[in-house]
Amino acid sequence: MMSQTIDLLKKELPVEEGRLHLNGDGAKTTGLVLVDLVNGFCTVGAGNLAPKVADKQISEMVEESARIARLFCEKKWPVFAFLDTHHPDIPEHPYPPHCILGTDEANLIPALQWLENDPSATLRRKDCIDGFLGSIDKHDGSNVFVDWVRNNDIKLLLVVGICTDICVLDFVSSALSARNRGFLSPLEDVVVYSRACATYDLPLHIAETLKDTIAHPQELMHHIGLYMAQGRGAKAPHPFSGDQQTKFELQGT
Repeated sequence: MMSQTIDLLKKELPVEEGRLHLNGDGAKTTGLVLVDLVNGFCTVGAGNLAPKVADKQISEMVEESARIARLFCEKKWPVFAFLDTHHPDIPEHPYPPHCILGTDEANLIPALQWLENDPSATLRRKDCIDGFLGSIDKHDGSNVFVDWVRNNDIKLLLVVGICTDICVLDFVSSALSARNRGFLSPLEDVVVYSRACATYDLPLHIAETLKDTIAHPQELMHHIGLYMAQGRGAKAPHPFSGDQQTKFELQGT
């Protein structure tokens, strides 16, 4: 019944997927944004908001995000990684404590820890859902993400990570609004790569047993996140597989 409902909603709320071709000829500088690929969201049993058991959608997101990050860094293309990180005394309602500063929850997943020493990567710890807001310096009002876009002359953003309908969507919405207001020049396009995004799964029958908790069916909310991002002006490339994946890799040569 649930799968039939999801199929119906996908027909009523379609995500228009196209092809993404990246190239290194300088015609359009592309930057990669990794949203919250930290243990606290991706590693089984790592914390209150981490998957309790192995999760196919999250595992595939991790694998594809790590592959793309490696490709970008090999080509010396700019990478920006958000790391959800919270002070233990400052809660983030409505969520339980998670990704606490100084714990392994707030660190990059094992598959991406090499980014900490890669010169192409910029890492930013954020203490809120929206990475754009989390990039603002509380003392002088500067924004490290805005500076990164400008300093690297980025015209296209490729966004991946978790959760599609929460942190990814909020960041994409803010980035597009900033672009529209002229705050993110020379940025032109924002692409949300569906295969390298994921969200969590909380079925209704489990949510009903928890206090102040709403259901969050994974496949549905992942699709809604992509649909809402599209509505804000983002693009959603078609998932790559087989020969298409090889072609995607070769675009960086």
